[in-house]
Amino acid sequence: MPSKKTLELKEFTVEDLRSELAETETQYQKMKFDHATKGLDNPLALREVRRDIARLNTEIRSRELESMGEEAIAGRSKIRARRAKRK
Repeated sequence: MPSKKTLELKEFTVEDLRSELAETETQYQKMKFDHATKGLDNPLALREVRRDIARLNTEIRSRELESMGEEAIAGRSKIRARRAKRK
């Protein structure tokens, strides 16, 4: 079952997602610096922000894949098959 945050991201536009990603990454860098210098009250907040960044990246990528043409998707499948053979 998708989390509430994931469902909220479905309503955003791609531009909103990218701006939110930039803001969240900036926030994460600031939190990391603060944690290294003086410590955070709740260090688990770093984990939550990292997960939010991952959610945003996932949603952006899924929309990119949805907008790809049939040729691009077929090309992706060939690349994936070639990588699977290497293993």
